[in-house]
Amino acid sequence: MLGMMLYVDNFAENLKGVKRKLSYLEEAGVNVIHLMPFFDTDKHESDGGYAVKDFRKVRRDLGDMEDLKALTVACHRRDMCVCCDFVMNHTSDQHEWAIRARQGDGEYMSRYFFYDNDEIPKQYDAIVPQVFPVSAPGNFTWIEDVRHFVMTTFHPYQWDLNYHNPRVFNEMVYNLLYLVNQGVDIVRLDAVPYIWKEPGTTCRNLDRVHTIVRMLRLITEIVCPGVLLLGEVVMEPEKVVPYFGTIEKPECHMLYNVTTMASIWNSVATRDIRLLKHELDKVSELPKDYVFLNYLRCHDDIGWGLDYGFLASLGMDEFSHKKYLNDYFLGNAGYSDSRGAVYNDDPVGGDARMCGTTASLCGIETAIESGDRERLQKAVDLDIMLHSYMLMLSGIPVICSGDEIGRLNDYSYLEDEEKKYDSRYIHRGRFEWELEKKKKSGRSLQGQIFERLSEIERIRASHTAFLGDADVRSINTYDDSVICVSRILDDEEIIGVFNFSEHEKTCWPGAEGTYRDLISGEITPAKEITLAGYGMYLLRRERSY
Repeated sequence: MLGMMLYVDNFAENLKGVKRKLSYLEEAGVNVIHLMPFFDTDKHESDGGYAVKDFRKVRRDLGDMEDLKALTVACHRRDMCVCCDFVMNHTSDQHEWAIRARQGDGEYMSRYFFYDNDEIPKQYDAIVPQVFPVSAPGNFTWIEDVRHFVMTTFHPYQWDLNYHNPRVFNEMVYNLLYLVNQGVDIVRLDAVPYIWKEPGTTCRNLDRVHTIVRMLRLITEIVCPGVLLLGEVVMEPEKVVPYFGTIEKPECHMLYNVTTMASIWNSVATRDIRLLKHELDKVSELPKDYVFLNYLRCHDDIGWGLDYGFLASLGMDEFSHKKYLNDYFLGNAGYSDSRGAVYNDDPVGGDARMCGTTASLCGIETAIESGDRERLQKAVDLDIMLHSYMLMLSGIPVICSGDEIGRLNDYSYLEDEEKKYDSRYIHRGRFEWELEKKKKSGRSLQGQIFERLSEIERIRASHTAFLGDADVRSINTYDDSVICVSRILDDEEIIGVFNFSEHEKTCWPGAEGTYRDLISGEITPAKEITLAGYGMYLLRRERSY
């Protein structure tokens, strides 16, 4: 499987437009389409579509439910799956329930967390971490209409649902099944760790969260067993894995590999793969039933949720390391050509996150402006190497729409009064179909990236060692800039070697036997390997007869 994440309007105007572009997605090797939120939402307070007004209505400018159903049917005819987001933690304050609650209807007020004074809200705020401490501080909002506080973990216009009320769970399950009946194959459960609230706790990852997810798994297995649940758990590794449940009592079918995303970019900025190797080894020890979605970029920011205990053992301090990473991807440190934007900078906590397209973060934007061809080639090589490493990992790789043609940052959001303070829109820009036409030329930037990525995708799709049952492990290279990954299934072994430095490197994986590079076709010994800056090999062991 190979996924692509896209915004319906930015990619093709509406759902009918996406249907017309399925041939392009097939050409890009994609067989899983992740449609970013398309439900009805308030234009001015949407949080990128995650403040839902109606779970059974498509945003008017994108089409209607019949269009969604027509799209899923067309996808299934092409053996393509459709993934959609299901926002579980909250509704928009324009949702029917919220409107009735605002009118003082006790039945609907009980579906949220309302308090007539600030005593309990203060108890929550003393313990519960803030999601957006700068742009949306606090966890409660005063509603003058009913003279109550309501819990709003994310934004004041997103009211947290109260799953202590069983009607909330029932109604949300009905909404989920309604979505599935439109032909959706994969349901992404948004912000799962937040959905259960208890006073005196951080309201994150509580036991009842797992109870609810387990119930959703049971219900879907009975009613629609072909549907997969994808959990969005943007947490440190030890808090992510429990959302798989157990073999006997499974919860989510798949989870995001957010830690690997952050560790990959950490390796780019430091030219040091030791943390990345450490994370790979931990994932490789998990049961093969545990499936991760791997990605370089997503619709949100890159948060630096790294294993700072491990980094401390390498002599790295958390506070200064985060500052270095952000400075690097702003292009201000570490001999960087990267071009990113800071998101949700917290001057008090000294924390911030990073935004930007893959191409711009790899230095392609800076290199184009410089007019330096050698510099541009290095940036393209880094882009391809990172995508190839992602494709080498176990799980399902997901490409951010536009990355396949090297889309650069879109700064038009700075001219929009409602978006200019949210730098995530720098990588949420419109798909440039004029640039897509250039992919047919191997001499163009778009053609080079598209064809090189397509070649790696074809290799991945045609070799059994890339199947989920393969044994995956890292191999020591004796160079902290080079990571080596081995995949073995039955009688096939493929070794991927990736140089995270811009300088030529020689490493010593020590693999015996003869190997052929699946990209160049050349026979290459794997005992000692020399790689160009940001170079890579995909080596397949030659059979001996």
